[in-house]
Amino acid sequence: MGDPTAREEMDWALYGRGVRELAQMVAGDGYRPDMILAIARGGLFCAGSLGYALSVKNVYVMNCEYYTGVGERLEVPVVLPPQLDLVDHRRSKILIADDVADTGHTLKLVRDYCLDEVAEVRSAVLYEKSHSLVKCDYVWRRTDLWINFPWSTLPPVVDLAEASYQVLDA
Repeated sequence: MGDPTAREEMDWALYGRGVRELAQMVAGDGYRPDMILAIARGGLFCAGSLGYALSVKNVYVMNCEYYTGVGERLEVPVVLPPQLDLVDHRRSKILIADDVADTGHTLKLVRDYCLDEVAEVRSAVLYEKSHSLVKCDYVWRRTDLWINFPWSTLPPVVDLAEASYQVLDA
């Protein structure tokens, strides 16, 4: 089946090229989102970069908890507060941005949250895995390897016991 320790390696230079090419896919398709919705935390980087590349200043965030470590996750993803209020966005076209569509559960949660509330929803990710529930509209690369992103490869610089971030109880 392949090496279980094999990783897809992304450094900052490759990220810059990848997210730019992802933005070109969106623009080339003629899609002009009114809003980019980041799935935090990994999607924050992609959403900000896509916002600049696509000239979209409305960048919002949905904070979701699912992965708690490499290969470790909650039973189902959950949205953390505060939740995005879409009441004023009925006519908006939204581009959901994330770093990876792995299982697709988080993307599905966010997409389903938006679907009946806005005019149109599309998704853009740097990486999509073959087993993802959601097949994204814009994908830079496909892989089934664990991805080492430049923002999450190194451990935190704080002692996790002292960090303000707490993993939700399963």
